[in-house]
Amino acid sequence: MNQILSVESPRKNKGGNRAPIQIEKILKFFAIIMLIFGIFMAGTGSYAIYQNSKESTSSTNPTIYIEETSATEITLKVTHKTELSKVTYNWNNEDPTEINCSGKKNVEQKIQIPTGKNTLYIHAVDINGLEGTSQKQYTLQGDIDITFEVEGNNIKVKAEGKEQLSYMTYRWDDEEETTIDIEDMQVEEIVNVPSGLHTLTVSVVDINNNTETKEQEIKGVSKPNVEITTDGDGNFVIKASDEEGIKKIEFIINQTDRKRLNVDQLLPLEERKEYEYSYPLYDGDNELEVRVYNENDVREVVKQTVRK
Repeated sequence: MNQILSVESPRKNKGGNRAPIQIEKILKFFAIIMLIFGIFMAGTGSYAIYQNSKESTSSTNPTIYIEETSATEITLKVTHKTELSKVTYNWNNEDPTEINCSGKKNVEQKIQIPTGKNTLYIHAVDINGLEGTSQKQYTLQGDIDITFEVEGNNIKVKAEGKEQLSYMTYRWDDEEETTIDIEDMQVEEIVNVPSGLHTLTVSVVDINNNTETKEQEIKGVSKPNVEITTDGDGNFVIKASDEEGIKKIEFIINQTDRKRLNVDQLLPLEERKEYEYSYPLYDGDNELEVRVYNENDVREVVKQTVRK
C-alpha cells in the first residue's frame, strides 16, 4: 500500500511575517538594559575609586620640612593636601609661636637659631584634626659661652667670651638677681643650690653689650647637719638632722672599730628628719670619723677627737 506523505508549509501569523520582528525588538530591549546596567556599574566603580582616593588623601598627616638657610637661620615649611588650621613652633620649654595658616595648605616661616644648645618643636594640625609633629636640636656658638658644672652640692658657672666680659647676673626662680663684675675674658662663679627643684637663670654681658642667657632646672640637695658631743655616761653622741631624712650612719673609732647603722630600716621617714645615737667611748683619746647619709645619698663627714 502506498503511503502518501504530506509536508505542509508553516502557518503564517496574521499580519504577515511578524514573529522575527518581535524577537528583534526583545533583543534590542535587553541590549539597551545591559548597556545601561554596564554604564551604571562603571559609574559606581569610578565613584568608589574617587571616594577611596579622597579618603586616602584626607587621612594623610601634614608634612613638615626644615631647611637650613644659613648658620644662624632656618626656614620652616609645612605642606598638606587639606587646609591647615594651626601651625606652631617653640624652642625648648618656651611658649609656642603660632604661624598664620588660615585657609592655607602651605605655610613657610623663617626662624632665627638661638645660641647654645636648643631643641626646636613643631606642631601642625589640619581642619580635620590630623596632626604632624617634628623636633630637632641645634647647637650654635655665640659671642659668649656659658656652661654649668656640678661641684659638690653647688653649681660652678663658667663663662667665656670672644670679647672682654663686663658683668654677670644670676638668680633662682623669680628671686632677686645677684650681679658680679668681671672685666675679663672669662669667669667662674660657685653658686649655692637651694634644696629642691629650682630654675637657675644666668646672663652674661660683654663690653660690646652682647648678651647671652642660659636657663636650666636644677635639683638641689643639701648635706645633713651633724654634731658630735659626749654625755656623762662615757658615750659619744651623734646628733644628725636633714630635711630629706637620715638614711644611714657610719663611724670609725681610732681607725679600727667600724660601725654601720641603717636608720631607714629602723624608723619611718617622718621620724628620721632628726636622729640621735650614742656609743661607748674607749678609755683615753678617741679619734672619731662619722659619716651621715640622707635619702639622696648625700653625705656629711665629721672628724673629731674626744676623750673619756
